[in-house]
Amino acid sequence: MTFLNVVEIESALSGLAATYPSISQLVTLPNFTAEGRQSHALLIGTGKGCPEAGVLIISGAHAREWGGPDICINFATDLLEAYTGGTGLVYGGTSYTAAEIKSIVERVDVIVFPDINPDGRHYSQNTFAMWRKNRNTASSGGQASKIGVDPNRNYDFLWDFNTTFDPAAQAGLTLASTNPSNDLFHGTAPFSEAETKNVRWLFEQYPHIGWFMDIHSYGGDILHAWGDDTNQTSDPDKNFTNPAWDGKRGLPSDAYGEYIGACDLATAASAGNAVSAAIAGVRGETYAVAQAFFLPSWGSTYPTSGASDDWATSRYFANPVKKKVRAYCVEFNRVKTFFPSWADMEPIILDVDAGLVRFCLKAVPALSLPTWLCHLGRWWNEAIWHRVFPPELWGPYGPWERIRRVVESILIPIIRPFMRNFRER
Repeated sequence: MTFLNVVEIESALSGLAATYPSISQLVTLPNFTAEGRQSHALLIGTGKGCPEAGVLIISGAHAREWGGPDICINFATDLLEAYTGGTGLVYGGTSYTAAEIKSIVERVDVIVFPDINPDGRHYSQNTFAMWRKNRNTASSGGQASKIGVDPNRNYDFLWDFNTTFDPAAQAGLTLASTNPSNDLFHGTAPFSEAETKNVRWLFEQYPHIGWFMDIHSYGGDILHAWGDDTNQTSDPDKNFTNPAWDGKRGLPSDAYGEYIGACDLATAASAGNAVSAAIAGVRGETYAVAQAFFLPSWGSTYPTSGASDDWATSRYFANPVKKKVRAYCVEFNRVKTFFPSWADMEPIILDVDAGLVRFCLKAVPALSLPTWLCHLGRWWNEAIWHRVFPPELWGPYGPWERIRRVVESILIPIIRPFMRNFRER
């Protein structure tokens, strides 16, 4: 066996949907790629009641990172087979019970979009292995060297990097580029590409998505927001929506830092550590957990613009009516190559799939709500809460956030020892 090609990925998704029709559904994405391909995702879940939580897992953004779609297809297959058979899952030294698998499939909608950039993958696997971008010719002027857009610089998060970042932050060549010849070419506008439009469509179609994972290669890292600058928890005015800080982002140890609440930051690190522990349990591979701005495998700061995980996180911060999303990027393969052999890839698949199951377990709601109460809660949010308390008041940059932060600073030091004692028991 070797890496799946574009046709095989699509066939696998169709086959899983046909084999497990009661707990999976083939999702047709509406935006065709530049070469006319239509992509699909697979929704895994029983569809019972009112879905409370959603997980979206994508891969294949960068064409040369071949292993991501294989990881996704194997993960979906494992989840469906285990649930149907009433069994748990075992990945080396990491295992999950049948009850845990049941809780995922029955209480979470898991959406797997294995290959968001099929044009690029086809070109990489058949013509030029190191190809990174999609195959959009719109900005090429007929020159082969100028074909393509980097999907992971095309999302609507600080996309206009020349305006929003400090010019010195561009020295590391990680942000993006306006040059179509560059591997980091960000396109003509945010969401100019079918590949990113399809990801956005999934968030709009399934607004209960609260967890997001984008699978990349290489390095062995688990990354969380933010990727544009150093995190800080003290000044909400320093945020990506504030034009007063344009031209000042992207450098460490300066006046600007991207705001994130202390609890959100702690949750991001905690969930990342849980995924890392699950991966390590398989065969001892240690994946570093870090803020994306400090990409460990890069060796220095790695500012980015227009990246998927930052955009997914930013949706709530820009508009608190939307669901808060815990977004991550996993960089598989600790050996720094885009092309592990298939023999090396097989244990990597087990590593990352073990982490993905743990990731989905983090999304399982703490309480199981009856259908009527779930619908009532949604009605309450939309009809009452969002109108009485508008986003500019209770959102992450509003006055309520400041009050909450003060309360947390007082209560958390008092409560933490009791919580620690409770866990130890």
